Amino acid sequence: MTTSEPLPRTVLAAEVPRPQVLAALDAGTALRLRRGAYLLGADRNRSLPPARAERRIAEARIQAVARQLEGRFCFYGPTAALVWGLPLWRAPAQVHVVQRNVPGRGAASDLVRHRVAVAPEDLTQVSGLPVTTLERTVLDCARALPAREGLVVADAALRRGADPEELRHRSHEARSRGAVRARAVLAVADAGAESPGESVTRYAILRHGLPAPRTQLVVPTRLGTFRADMGWDEWRLLVEFDGFVKYGELAGGDPARVLYREKRRQEAIEEEGWRILRVTTPDLRSEQQVADRVRRMVPALSKVPRVARPGLL
Repeated sequence: MTTSEPLPRTVLAAEVPRPQVLAALDAGTALRLRRGAYLLGADRNRSLPPARAERRIAEARIQAVARQLEGRFCFYGPTAALVWGLPLWRAPAQVHVVQRNVPGRGAASDLVRHRVAVAPEDLTQVSGLPVTTLERTVLDCARALPAREGLVVADAALRRGADPEELRHRSHEARSRGAVRARAVLAVADAGAESPGESVTRYAILRHGLPAPRTQLVVPTRLGTFRADMGWDEWRLLVEFDGFVKYGELAGGDPARVLYREKRRQEAIEEEGWRILRVTTPDLRSEQQVADRVRRMVPALSKVPRVARPGLL
């Protein structure tokens, strides 16, 4: 599994004496992932942002399923995206697999089995785990997830090197449920988005009929050349997503230093005639308000026809 941080140890019940597991659970250093599987060292997650901690637990649950599941299977959809190390807007609570012949009896509430066709050329392995290929994973996520969440996966996959022509070709051939949404998502996917927040900010702009912004827009200033998350040259407007990680981890973890540098950067950009609209995670709870803020900053947009993108709704 491609992850930037080593995962705590995932163990099965048969591998550790039960008293040791119970003691670790009581001490808060272990977490029950699913029946018969535990995450040791779970207390390390407490220092992480909530979204990252949830992702690490989801990754550990994938490891547990891989060790427990019998028969042929491959990880699928948002779970496959996690295996590939792609960002998700929210970590899935369940593990998704393709498994057509299910050995044994019973069903687990945290496991979703899909009985869909997966061609041999759409199968691969990542870190020893059976998974759909990068392109197939993007297509499955674009079909099954809400459009904004599918765009997060598609943007990141393009940045990782997924073949855009293959994705668009296969999405236009698809006739399955969610195919219209997948085509709409892939039509606007952009490798220039560098975080889920940037992808969802752009989604809010696109969904509400605004012209597509250009990502990673370059702005020369007296302090040097800066890149903005997205913007429009013709209106001299930049849109920046400000996330927790940006101010909490850059500059050696010194938020005050980051804010000072950002203030100087913004002043230099504004001296060149640009305006900056900042969007935070709470702002994205209302995509309409994000789009309305753009329109208020650019009165000329009232004369620009809205771009219909029904597949993104």
